[in-house]
Amino acid sequence: MSAKHPIISITGSSGAGTTTVKGTFEQIFRREHVTAAVVEGDAFHRFDRSEMREMLAAAQREGRSLSHFGPDGNLFEELEQLFRSYGETGTGRYRKYLHDDAEAAPYGQPPGTFTGWEELPAGNDVLFYEGLHGGIATDRVDVAQHADLLVGVVPTINLEWIQKLHRDKTARGHSHEAIVDTILRRMPDYVNYIVPQFSRTHINFQRVPIVDTSNPFISRTIPTLDESMLVIRFRDAHGIDFPYLLSMLHDSFMSRANTIVCPGGKMDLAMQLIFTPLIWQLLERKKKAT
Repeated sequence: MSAKHPIISITGSSGAGTTTVKGTFEQIFRREHVTAAVVEGDAFHRFDRSEMREMLAAAQREGRSLSHFGPDGNLFEELEQLFRSYGETGTGRYRKYLHDDAEAAPYGQPPGTFTGWEELPAGNDVLFYEGLHGGIATDRVDVAQHADLLVGVVPTINLEWIQKLHRDKTARGHSHEAIVDTILRRMPDYVNYIVPQFSRTHINFQRVPIVDTSNPFISRTIPTLDESMLVIRFRDAHGIDFPYLLSMLHDSFMSRANTIVCPGGKMDLAMQLIFTPLIWQLLERKKKAT
């Protein structure tokens, strides 16, 4: 953690909704005139798209587990080095993963590849990470310890699978069978490397559907925000103005001393109300430190 160079980290599984949360932060950054150095977690995968296909085929032949969730498929050491370097100096090395033709065209590279490593752009106020491993900690690395604000995005597992199925079908053109195979293949790494992060987060946002999602693999639609409740858990409730949040989030209530529940349609408002003062605090601490 660093007063001079704060780090905001959003972590969640594939299909969890971290990109939506990223959009909310971008709104806050624009409104509050905050310049963020944005890093996407996909950039720290170990293999590009074609290499991953080859490695997955080899792992399957050998009976090994390999996924984008675990250490064999990622550069955890390089990710921690970025967080550590930024906290100490305000800079660090990163790269981009080019998902599609639109992202790849400016670089003259095929989609599914990485750009070269480069230094973060100068003149930023915060480092903003969004991806799978913003709170990862193993026997070799501890990325979580460097985050000044660590946020978990955690839909219930059936909702997470529904969102992944619909996203990967519509946006990435994957078949239903291939997506289900991916979910099953990733399960050991999901349990061992994704889930434990949510015990290290400062705040978790968990969306809970209030419609039947008993069989996520046949769901034709994603439950809407209005068909959900949002459970917001604070690791440390000290300094959180719960009466204010309850008054601003209509039909909300506290289920525990550190947990607010509100209608899912209030998700963006809840994030705006919670994150804006926390960002103010980080910037005020930065100002005093410099």
